[in-house]
Amino acid sequence: MSLLERRNTVSDFVIDRLIEWGVDRIFGFPGDGIGAFDGALMRADEEELPLSYIRPTHEEICALMATAHAKWTGRLGVCCATSSPGAFHMINGLYDAQMDNQPVVAIVGQQGLASLGSAFQQESNLERTFADVAAYVQTIATPEQAQVVVDRACRIALTHLQPTVVILPHDVQKMKRVDAPKQSWVSRSSNVPTSTALTPPLAELRKAAAILNAGKKVAFLVGAGSRGATNEVLALAEKTGAGVITALRGKDVIPADVPYHTEQVGLLGTNASYRMMQECDTLLMLGSNYPYAQFLPDTGQARGIQVDLRPGQLGLRYPMEVNLWGDVKSTVQALLPLVEQVTDLGFQQRCVDQMRQWEGVLKELAFVPAEPINPRRVFHEMNERLPDNCIVTCDAGSTADWYGHHVRLRRGMRGDLSGRLATMLAAMPYAVAAKFAFPDRSVVCTIGDGAFQMLGMNELITVKKYQERWPNKQLVVMVLHNNDLGQVSWEMRTEDANPRWPGSQDIQSIDYAAYAQTLGFRGVSVTDPEQVGPAWDAAFAHDGLTLLDIHTDMNVPPLPAHISFEYAKNTVEALVKGEAGEWDVIKDSARSLVAEKVAEVKERFHHRDSGKR
Repeated sequence: MSLLERRNTVSDFVIDRLIEWGVDRIFGFPGDGIGAFDGALMRADEEELPLSYIRPTHEEICALMATAHAKWTGRLGVCCATSSPGAFHMINGLYDAQMDNQPVVAIVGQQGLASLGSAFQQESNLERTFADVAAYVQTIATPEQAQVVVDRACRIALTHLQPTVVILPHDVQKMKRVDAPKQSWVSRSSNVPTSTALTPPLAELRKAAAILNAGKKVAFLVGAGSRGATNEVLALAEKTGAGVITALRGKDVIPADVPYHTEQVGLLGTNASYRMMQECDTLLMLGSNYPYAQFLPDTGQARGIQVDLRPGQLGLRYPMEVNLWGDVKSTVQALLPLVEQVTDLGFQQRCVDQMRQWEGVLKELAFVPAEPINPRRVFHEMNERLPDNCIVTCDAGSTADWYGHHVRLRRGMRGDLSGRLATMLAAMPYAVAAKFAFPDRSVVCTIGDGAFQMLGMNELITVKKYQERWPNKQLVVMVLHNNDLGQVSWEMRTEDANPRWPGSQDIQSIDYAAYAQTLGFRGVSVTDPEQVGPAWDAAFAHDGLTLLDIHTDMNVPPLPAHISFEYAKNTVEALVKGEAGEWDVIKDSARSLVAEKVAEVKERFHHRDSGKR
């Protein structure tokens, strides 16, 4: 039997079309509703087509891995699952793609066409279900329709930077493939991607340049939408004398060793970034939908310019004077010749000085005593040892605080997380997807014990199944073990003035290192702060998975760079209401505040003495 005779179904056609769109990996979980498509995937594997099928332990993980694949590679992420239960499980991961502007195509099974609307087993209105999360949802009802549906799903995902959903009824999956005929009602569509290199009109670019040329204190806020434009953004910063802040997902866009890069702003940010926003007279937002408007300049303080490929995000967070619809790379390239070279770099130098001072503060905070280990120290010691070109993931919750505060990504390194959705457990599927995308690079997953217990632990099983495919098997999973849903505990205090409630916050403690060992991995339990550094050294020397089960203090506060009156008032009110361990919270908070002030004073005297010399 010839290849064409064996691969002659609609499912085979869909797979071939995805390959033509550049898809080389599908993250899927099987089921009878997607069974014929799974059979086509098996045939594709037997014929050694350039497409691999990865089956993690849960459909939610499939969608999160597809989202992560899109983030790491800049290409389409694809996931597939069976009808109703599998489809529903994928929704959280697809919302992660939607909120972080990622091109993902989900292939979802459905019961046969005759069952639709009949309340049949596992039959539901999937088009209605996915209508909010996806930019395009369509059921393939005939073989002639398959081409246009797949092409539109891929094209819309890539141009709108949003997830799309293709629904495949079980009987349609098995129908004979046909070429789209030349006849009424049938679209013969194109599988050529649409260019997303967009440059705004020259008149608008000149308006933006005039604002930048007039600015004396220019601040850039750079997001993940600037990926691929690092050199252009830095060239513009050099011309304008700007300080550069990165949004959390844009952390790896600007190398940490750029001295005027002050990292993030807000609760996860630096004092240098906070001051930059307070002092700037011009704000340029590049590829960012930064949502925390309270940390942006006051209205009327700064003239604003925004550049974004998604027009719906322009002018959304701050009253911008010029909104430029375009991709960051092309737009900044066009803007550079119109911008004058500044000679006064005083504002930029202040940003450099303030960032250097803040780094001293963070180091002091990392070594504040805690019971048993300060989580800041865990991230500080990790950051000191990160290998070149490594990939770091972090989870929602307190790991995002410490990642934002202490991790510095050098050029060539990558880092990411679930951004606007901020879903828990994403750090593990993100890390495993990174190993598939870049099997020759070291990957570090930082995750809290609450998120790890959700579905993160399951993904060690996925690693066990696939690790032999990776030439560099180094994957370090660091679990912050504090038996607490830490971020929510602090949010209860600071946002709602409520004491921590053990009924919702306590996590059952288990031996995570021993669990990793049952799968044949290296598991290390760390309870002594002096062993944190050596534990990282050993992990980065091991060609395989190492799980670091690091026992940390739940009461170390994730203090923002600038504590608002409301933050302080609510925390005090929560403690006055009373909670178990109240004294430990007060003690650790006081230690952190004292260390911060001592470090600031030290830095001021050091800077003054250096000036005298």
